[in-house]
Amino acid sequence: MSSSKRDYYEVLGVSREATDDEIKRSYRRMAMKYHPDRNPDDKDAEKNFKECAEAFEVLSDKDKRASYNQHGHEGLRGQRMHDFNHMGFDDIFSMFGDIFGGGIFGNGGGRSRRGGGNRPSRGYDIEAQISLTLNDVLNGVEKEIEYSRRERCEHCKGSGSQPGHDMTPCVQCGGQGQVEQSGMGGLFRMVTTCPRCKGQGKVISHPCEKCKGQATVIKKHKISVKIPAGISDGQAIRITGQGEPGAHGGPNGDLYCYMNVAEDHFLDRDGNNLVVTVPLSFSQAALGAKVEVPTLEGKKEIEVPHGTQYGQVLKMKGQGLPDMRHGKRGDLLVQVLIEIPKKLSKEQEKLLRDYARLESKTVMPGQKKFMDKLKDYFCSLFF
Repeated sequence: MSSSKRDYYEVLGVSREATDDEIKRSYRRMAMKYHPDRNPDDKDAEKNFKECAEAFEVLSDKDKRASYNQHGHEGLRGQRMHDFNHMGFDDIFSMFGDIFGGGIFGNGGGRSRRGGGNRPSRGYDIEAQISLTLNDVLNGVEKEIEYSRRERCEHCKGSGSQPGHDMTPCVQCGGQGQVEQSGMGGLFRMVTTCPRCKGQGKVISHPCEKCKGQATVIKKHKISVKIPAGISDGQAIRITGQGEPGAHGGPNGDLYCYMNVAEDHFLDRDGNNLVVTVPLSFSQAALGAKVEVPTLEGKKEIEVPHGTQYGQVLKMKGQGLPDMRHGKRGDLLVQVLIEIPKKLSKEQEKLLRDYARLESKTVMPGQKKFMDKLKDYFCSLFF
């Protein structure tokens, strides 16, 4: 889920403490405001209408709302969610028919009418994770993944009823698929989708023994996914029609494969560039040297110019990752760290002291302990 999405409570204009009824009323009000029949050829209204539907799907579901409250949009990863951006208005109306009711938007505008629950609707989208290395990102790769999704139950042919038993008329709506509600002391009547049969007019009396009346069963699937070079961590590849099946013959949802690029032992990613830290000795930095650095294609040499400073960045052109759009590779950025030796041989120490005298720098006397230096200091103060 993208962090750029607006807060769902803000979308519906309710507080985080809003009740289910308040959320439902607010969604209905916002849906009427942005309804396509009231805003013809208005792309912003269409976007807002679908944004409201997405917010309502989450906040009206107890489990999804709890995950969203705790972790935000990231908490919805792996949840069964509809992709409203790719859904038609009819599909949205069929999902929330009990919210819109009959005739709310005028003649047929609400898309909720008798038998509306039998209309085809799009299936849920599914998410899967694919693990990659930086070498996979460099070259592109084809990965076979296994995931689970719901499929039409073959035992009952997707009806949810045990073979040999038909569905029975709904007693709540009398088989009409809709119920009437009165408000404000009977001043008006509102026709809504029957909550018991979901507008079908019939209910299952003998659930299928295989799917328990769900009309679908969970099955495992394998699919091969082509991953282009240059893909980023967290980026998704959408595979159309590989999600869960839609109700009443509706189209399948989609499969979204999210990339999880593992960290490399040496190389860090910065866009299309790679960054590596290389330690140098004082003499290598001062005098210049040729050193080996790790790349995605093995060790390669880089020339360190004399006088290189701590933290300086050297560039190896074309040794980064490819851009997904045009394929041009980024660079390998080599950051230099200069290591100071903790122990020196007598000869090394002598040479460094000679060097210090040549550059007129004051250094601590050799082998003089801290307490001796402290004693000399106090003696100079009092005597």
